[in-house]
Amino acid sequence: MSMFSKVFGDPNEREVKKLQGLVNQVNSFEQKFGGFSDEQMQEKTEELKRAVSPPYEGGGRGGQTPSDSPFAGGRSLDEILPEAFALVREASKRTLKQRHYDVQLLGGIVLHQGKIAEMKTGEGKTLAATTAVYLNALTRRGVHVVTVNDYLAKRDTVWMGQIYGALGLSVGSIVHDQAYLYDSAYQTSKDPRDEARDVLGGFKIEESYLRPCSRKEAYAADITYGTNNEFGFDYLRDNLAYSKEEMVQRGHYFAIVDEVDSILIDEARTPLIISAPDEESTSLYKTFAGIVPELVENEDYNKDEKMRTATITEQGVRKLEKILGIENIYDSQKGGGIRYVHQLEQALRAKVLFEKDKDYVIKNGEVIIVDEFTGRLMPGRRYSEGLHQALEAKEGVEVQKESRTLASITFQNYFRMYEKLAGMTGTAMTSAEEFDKVYKLQIVAVPTNKPMIRKDHSDLVLRTRKGKMLAVVEEVKKRNAKGQPVLVGTTSIQNNEAISMFFEKAGIKHEVLNAKNHEKEGAIIAQAGRFAAVTVATNMAGRGVDIILGGNPQNPEEARKVCDAGGLFVLGTERHEARRIDNQLRGRSGRQGDPGESQFFVSLEDDLMRIFGGDRIKSLMTRLKIPEDQPIASGLISGAIESAQGKIEGYHFDARKHVLDYDEVMNKQRQVIYEKRRRMVAPEEAMAVLEIVEEELGKMVDFHTSAEHPAQWNIEEIFENTKSMVPLPNDFHEQLSAIGRKGGDPEALRDELFNAVFGIAKKEYEEREQKVGSEKMRGVEKFVLLRTLDTLWMDHLDTMEHLRDSVSLRAYAQRDPLVEYKREGIKMFEELLNQFQLQVMYTIFKVELQEAPREERLAQVEGRGEQAGKSSAKTATADKTIGRNDPCHCGSGKKYKKCHGK
Repeated sequence: MSMFSKVFGDPNEREVKKLQGLVNQVNSFEQKFGGFSDEQMQEKTEELKRAVSPPYEGGGRGGQTPSDSPFAGGRSLDEILPEAFALVREASKRTLKQRHYDVQLLGGIVLHQGKIAEMKTGEGKTLAATTAVYLNALTRRGVHVVTVNDYLAKRDTVWMGQIYGALGLSVGSIVHDQAYLYDSAYQTSKDPRDEARDVLGGFKIEESYLRPCSRKEAYAADITYGTNNEFGFDYLRDNLAYSKEEMVQRGHYFAIVDEVDSILIDEARTPLIISAPDEESTSLYKTFAGIVPELVENEDYNKDEKMRTATITEQGVRKLEKILGIENIYDSQKGGGIRYVHQLEQALRAKVLFEKDKDYVIKNGEVIIVDEFTGRLMPGRRYSEGLHQALEAKEGVEVQKESRTLASITFQNYFRMYEKLAGMTGTAMTSAEEFDKVYKLQIVAVPTNKPMIRKDHSDLVLRTRKGKMLAVVEEVKKRNAKGQPVLVGTTSIQNNEAISMFFEKAGIKHEVLNAKNHEKEGAIIAQAGRFAAVTVATNMAGRGVDIILGGNPQNPEEARKVCDAGGLFVLGTERHEARRIDNQLRGRSGRQGDPGESQFFVSLEDDLMRIFGGDRIKSLMTRLKIPEDQPIASGLISGAIESAQGKIEGYHFDARKHVLDYDEVMNKQRQVIYEKRRRMVAPEEAMAVLEIVEEELGKMVDFHTSAEHPAQWNIEEIFENTKSMVPLPNDFHEQLSAIGRKGGDPEALRDELFNAVFGIAKKEYEEREQKVGSEKMRGVEKFVLLRTLDTLWMDHLDTMEHLRDSVSLRAYAQRDPLVEYKREGIKMFEELLNQFQLQVMYTIFKVELQEAPREERLAQVEGRGEQAGKSSAKTATADKTIGRNDPCHCGSGKKYKKCHGK
């Protein structure tokens, strides 16, 4: 405890004590609601819905949320919290036979307040969240519960859906390429209802209770479970839609993020991207995949494992040029070019920095990324900038075409869109600073239901990896002999399978869990607490399944034997880069006051130790003549490990901040574009193209008549511009020239020129509308507006990506790359907006009108990983159709073009 805490008290304890009064209020309703019938429970839900504030369309993050504030005659969510929480507890007792502990109610209150609830593994976060979810769902604005994978999204919909269903709320589930609604009566087979699901709900998914539906229906439910990727991709897809009917999300009111540190921190280094295949050839990737293996490290290229970079040397370049038979790889005139260099760099990275079964796996002829923190597969996500194609070429599978970005957003900016955001995890305090700075989220550590008695032993360090494996085998044999269940944690599929082979040779019966058989993860983990069970699993972050001593369902006699043997022993075979992941692994043991132990076995050849400071310890062990297979434990080594982890965490924090800093620039632009696009998609608010034509022609006339004297005006250019846009009568040139030759007030002459030009464009427009009809013309307008904006935005994204790459070199000239990126990005965006109106003006007169254009997608889109906020920037538009020569609506007395029309 710090000196500050000793003097002033622990602020977390004060917060928990303050919330205890609310818990007591919840408990006071338990007896009353216990006497309610099932029908009365649902009637109470309807009563509370009518009592709370009506749906509110505005608002944003920060401070008190609109739905927490009462309206005239209504009650705030805080006022009805005790009744709502007590109702959820009663529904849970009836459906799941589980009663919320007081600490779970505390966790629910913390979540409702828009904070992070840090609850230890096994404390029942999934059940705790139901209270806050139900309370906020009463606003009828939709609550999103974000999980780390499709399995948990479906499982929790079915498992917790029983509670919500009993209370009369609808529950949806969003997973990859599918959506469901929870329906207790829905059956996929003739089998009777599986009553065991209430006991085994912690890991079983019952498809019988998930009725397929559209994504829009799933989002329209009171509560929607889904993964962070799917919520983000659906937001981006909504902003590529051509009609309101295609848009699926209905706003971003309240989200609870499960495993919040995994989603908002670990995955936040990589933005979400919607992309379309490009037509560029992929044959070069195969060529370089065959050549790069001939390069020699430290001669032809250098590898920096700390920075995860690989750079080719001059000698390597010369060797490649000789193999390729070209004179200069950097010069397109001499056989090379920028594409050669780019694909060479990616092929080199793929070979030396990315390992099969660690960073990715090959499944069904595809390269699928493995999440480095959870060990799960991430189907649908692809590395960007050609790296994924380089990996496909390296592994000899089909090389997909490179892609162009259609839309992108960082997880930080997506989740900051929610008016209220909350999260839960077992390990948040180590990242408290980042949660506060990026998301404005406070953390409250919720006490455990029963005292924690797990023993956490010091790390054991061995000189070699082989020695470590032998020591692990001996330790597991010893524990297994007395019946103590052992959970062996690994950091990669590679290590997972290597340890499994050692166990097989030693005759140790065990279960294996990694990304290759993740479908069985619930069932495997749920039985990891059985007597004499040995389970080898990759990182345990976000597993979402309790390990109950004695198995699931629990056998009391077996549970007693396991407790006598010492409880679950967690054995970590390697330290992870992030301390949180190690703590999550430890946290699998000692749930709900159970006995347990944990210990990490580390070798000096492990990546973490080898890259960060292992040499000093290795030389010390050599001087002390410590045998290869003899483990040692010391504070010096533990300190070195923590120091290395701290360095890596700091590096990753900087990387995430770097991504966010640059995306902040794009986010402001994204807000403007998406707001503009949504107004175009909504038919009742469609922007009138004739207004754009009027505005652009006005700018064109003003530009070419900027000289003081009409004799200096460029009438010829006005004529040429108008001619390129619409067909002109034979005498139009003379008509414009005559206006320019007139004497008198220059302002009046400008207006006359504009009226002549706009008059001819307006006449052509009206004739075209008359030809096809008003309804079809509105469809043409909408198509032209959306297609033009999407095309320009896609080009802008490419340009901004190239700008980001190029500004880094300006640091050599003592200029801040981020400042340069912002400055030039603003210029490019202003040019995009100007170009948009010009292109719309010229396109609308050239679109073929024989039949309405088919509203087609820009391209087949796919999601790939490399994550916008509710728009606050509004594009100024005049009310209805104010002409540029009409009096300005502000009452200044000036013409609109000289006032707000500038």
